[in-house]
Amino acid sequence: QVQLVESGGGLVQAGDSLRLSCAASGRAFRSYSVGWFRQTPGKEREFVAAISWGGGSTYYAESVKGRVTLSRDNANATVFLQIASLKPEDTAVYSCAAARTNFKLQSTTVYDFWGQGTKVTVSS
Repeated sequence: QVQLVESGGGLVQAGDSLRLSCAASGRAFRSYSVGWFRQTPGKEREFVAAISWGGGSTYYAESVKGRVTLSRDNANATVFLQIASLKPEDTAVYSCAAARTNFKLQSTTVYDFWGQGTKVTVSS
């Protein structure tokens, strides 16, 4: 069992940067890949980024590629999502999720555990 808690969201201005954190409980965290997704009202969850359990592979959505950096600290069971040059269209609730696989991490269906999310609002 893995429990995930996101933090770091808030109200920012366009062009600002933000670092979101996903803190996990459970000793098996280092065996899980972690993905970040975002969702706005009335829309499905959108893949943002994912990192393999060893941290050796990262995947980014085209919509954020070049602006997002994903890293993980397995010793402290935390994954960080750094977003630069924020745009109003980045406004969403950002959630992290844990998966026992390194494959198809862009799909919500491979994830076993989800956090509650942290809201990011970008003003223009």
